[in-house]
Amino acid sequence: MKGAIVVSRPGGPEVLEWVDRDPGLPGAGEVLVRHTAVGLNFIDVYHRTGLYPQPLPFTPGAEAAGVVEAVGEGVDDLSAGDRVAYTSNGPIGSYCEARVLPRRRLVRLPETIPDDVAAAVMLKGATVEYLVRRTYPVQAGDNVLLTAAAGGVGLIACQWLSAIGANVIGAVGSEEKADLARANGCTHTILYRDESITDRVREITDGAMCRVAYDSVGAATFEPCLASLAPRGMMVTFGNASGPVPPIAPLALAQQGSVFLTRPRLADYYATPRETADGIGALFEMIASGAVSPHIGARHALREVQEAHRHLEARQTVGSTILVP
Repeated sequence: MKGAIVVSRPGGPEVLEWVDRDPGLPGAGEVLVRHTAVGLNFIDVYHRTGLYPQPLPFTPGAEAAGVVEAVGEGVDDLSAGDRVAYTSNGPIGSYCEARVLPRRRLVRLPETIPDDVAAAVMLKGATVEYLVRRTYPVQAGDNVLLTAAAGGVGLIACQWLSAIGANVIGAVGSEEKADLARANGCTHTILYRDESITDRVREITDGAMCRVAYDSVGAATFEPCLASLAPRGMMVTFGNASGPVPPIAPLALAQQGSVFLTRPRLADYYATPRETADGIGALFEMIASGAVSPHIGARHALREVQEAHRHLEARQTVGSTILVP
């Protein structure tokens, strides 16, 4: 038997319960993976609370790294002892000590990437990859607005955008987080609880405003981010840590200067094996080059996941948080 976290009803962190269960054996095209590190992401909160409903009961978690324990029939390119990792382009369920997964979901980890780094970067790094390479292909010199710039996705995005040569303007909630964002490549920071995002963007860019705004905070920052765009800029809303964004009239996009609005999902950018290989390949290249180095701000035992969720929801985390089985 192996341990797992199970949610039987939507609710607060208290609904995350530890149970013992048999992960089973791999069938044809499947692999049994023993987890060594599990990533914590805000989407896990959305699943737990029911904002993104899941069939009950379920095990949360979108990413992890681990070691192959056994392979099923037809899996001839992995064997017991191989190090692997995966991200969320498939069923959730990583909050556990071991699980069976389809081979197609797994990537072999290079020797240069430790397990904890992989768990910290798979979902967050893949998110940054599709946001800055494919949702809006950022170019050198672009003014880019990024909220939650000291979060798990934010710090990776700061590094990646800095490597491209973008002018990164990061909105953060405290001076401590501003220092961390700047240390990871953020060119300018805005304390969005104390300052006007739009006024500061106008000041920083001498009125040119931003080609793209990446917003994961949601209700508290969406409107000022939208107002910070240059004509024909793109508003990318990919999270709602402060609450869902209210409905917006299409005319508002025209009034801002014929701007674009998108709400992307990783599953739609990692929809095929080819897209997944290309995206993860680009991510691993950025890590290998040293351009991206995930910041692991906290580690919790998997059994302590309730505490980890409380810290995450209170926005007391910086960088990535790792759950250790």
